Amino acid sequence: MSLNRRQFLILSGLTGGFGVAVLMQRTFAESAIQRSPAPSQPPPPKAATPTQPANANVGKAIAPQGMFAPPRGDVRIAVISDLNSQYGSTDYEAEVDKAIALIPAWQLDLVLCGGDMVAGQSQSLSDGEVQAMWAAFDRHIGAPLRKAKLPYGFTVGNHDASAALSSSGTFLFQRDRNLAAAHWNNPKHNPGLQFVDRGKFPFYYTFQQNGIFYLVWDASSATIRADQLAWVEKSLASPAAQNAKLRIAIGHLPLYAVAVRRDRLGEILDQPDKLRSLLEKYRVHTYISGHHHAYFPGHRGKLELLHAGAIGAGPRRLLNSDRPPQKTLTIVDVKLGSASTTYTTYDMTTLQLVKHQDLPRIIVGPNGWVLRRDVQEADMTPEERSLI
Repeated sequence: MSLNRRQFLILSGLTGGFGVAVLMQRTFAESAIQRSPAPSQPPPPKAATPTQPANANVGKAIAPQGMFAPPRGDVRIAVISDLNSQYGSTDYEAEVDKAIALIPAWQLDLVLCGGDMVAGQSQSLSDGEVQAMWAAFDRHIGAPLRKAKLPYGFTVGNHDASAALSSSGTFLFQRDRNLAAAHWNNPKHNPGLQFVDRGKFPFYYTFQQNGIFYLVWDASSATIRADQLAWVEKSLASPAAQNAKLRIAIGHLPLYAVAVRRDRLGEILDQPDKLRSLLEKYRVHTYISGHHHAYFPGHRGKLELLHAGAIGAGPRRLLNSDRPPQKTLTIVDVKLGSASTTYTTYDMTTLQLVKHQDLPRIIVGPNGWVLRRDVQEADMTPEERSLI
């Protein structure tokens, strides 16, 4: 979510038939295979865990009743982001409650959140008000997911636990960080993850689920500090990461701008090309982010970039697009054998599909550019090349 509380997201409903949607998904899966080489090292030994994928359902079309049902991958993940409303709010938008109610019907292995679960980052809020927001989050999101026995991986957003620093180098919102840590380290709020390293949880940590290695870094401000980057490199170089069938990174701020009024420094990560190179070095497949409140399935270089849309207040319009903002949820189906992913994204107001071809082919911001997931650099038009 944004530092000034606005939120944003773009999605378009399905205007064609479901056959068009299936064709689009196949196109995206094929492009992901072309861009993402399969891991060259052997996977780790399988462990019997409650979160192993339901292999009997792989390939079956599964979704809530009445909604388009994509074929299930070896692993299925729901990606949500930017859930909150106005400062101090203990209520959630109807789309948030709807998404959480529908999520079990997709038969998922994992739910991932791109941050901004509560609406903090205000010095005017009391400790009690911040604690009340976390209690409301648990009622609306945390407890229902635990009841459904769904693991919940998340990154903290600037409104959860901002990492912004004062001139003296201390956290401006240390109180928010303390209360977020207290909430998530309470055994009653166990997210159900198979942690690899939880030493700095909930700010940055690693976990494994279903043969996939997940790295969560603290991108709740524009700067990821040097000590954390050293930890990132060590974690991604570890046998647990490199022996995994796929690696996914999650952080609140994106590498590159995709949304209107988020296309400025402070709303995107500093040194994005350096960070992208670090992730590419260790063969990270996808970086999932929030904050811009606009869904965009992108890629740059060898890295897939899933910009999650908001389902809370304040969706925003994409750059280079005149389509109205919408609230979205994305289902990611993973094929482990080919290390490829397929996205199916829904407008959570209408429950219709997002038609990816209606999204911009390229988005250019102040710190770089992102191609739509199915567009290769070699296929860019002269006009598109002139923008970068």
